[in-house]
Amino acid sequence: MNERSVIHSTFVIRRSYPTTPQRVFAAFADPAKKRRWFAPDQGEQMEEFEMEFRVGGRERKQFTFNAGKVCENRTIYQDIVTDRRIVFAYTMTIGDHCFSASQSTVELLPTDKGTDLIFTEQAAFFENADGPEIREKGWTLLIDRMGNELAG
Repeated sequence: MNERSVIHSTFVIRRSYPTTPQRVFAAFADPAKKRRWFAPDQGEQMEEFEMEFRVGGRERKQFTFNAGKVCENRTIYQDIVTDRRIVFAYTMTIGDHCFSASQSTVELLPTDKGTDLIFTEQAAFFENADGPEIREKGWTLLIDRMGNELAG
């Protein structure tokens, strides 16, 4: 087999918010807040959302899209420094097929005008995966939704 079975990718998303690192951190740490901005796109339905925000804690999201396909996201929190950093690893599956595994780091840097957020993802995409471009676009959309949540 000459075809590559894993595609590796790293991307970085940067945003600045006119609010405190504590408020940005809370958008990730509070399950009710995160569920609002982590909501699926139109045509998708969030079926399950469970979140235990602590080092070693787990998060599980299950949503339906594309006429009934069920996608599951399973996350484990690796490192949390309150108001400064969150590191988590997650897999995404459809049915029994795991199509990606990632590690993400959220850094929150206080500034004179509020908070700079640096989101870095290192991902491995397997057969039938969404791929690096679509994943980065998806996270960009989610981070922007979180910004809207902070502004609202």
